[in-house]
Amino acid sequence: MDRNEKEVLVETLKGVFAEAGSVVMTEYSGMTVAEMTDLRAKLREQGASIRVINNRLAKIALKGTPAEGASDMLTGPVAVAWAEDMISAPKVTVSFAKDNDHFNIIGGFMGEEIFDENGILELSKLPSREELIGMVASRLLGQASQIGSRLNAVGSALVGAIKVIEEKAAA
Repeated sequence: MDRNEKEVLVETLKGVFAEAGSVVMTEYSGMTVAEMTDLRAKLREQGASIRVINNRLAKIALKGTPAEGASDMLTGPVAVAWAEDMISAPKVTVSFAKDNDHFNIIGGFMGEEIFDENGILELSKLPSREELIGMVASRLLGQASQIGSRLNAVGSALVGAIKVIEEKAAA
């Protein structure tokens, strides 16, 4: 890799680190090509990506960013998983790490927050974007139906009162 390619890679990594909702750093030594391909496919399904990185170039890309402290995690063979949303990359990587002995979570970051392995595990337990949208939608629909019921209750009470007056007038 010549100097120009390295500069392009550093700029690419800077963009990834700046735009990603979360970044998960993993250790992958001992994984087969098939296992890595399987992980890439699972991440792609969730809108996330993974890339094996050069630690020195990644440290250069992190220099001067809010997540510069995460460069301490860049030792040994490291692959970086990221996604635009905050939950996809941690969910998939943690799930994959449970089933694969050769794949380990080192840590990661989200904006200025730097997480160790336990932080990434906790982040993976949060509901996904789709689940959050579903929760908000169901709450809104529930509130709307309650408003409709309450408005109808006033009208029903008025109709009941008119019927009582009508029955008394007829008697």
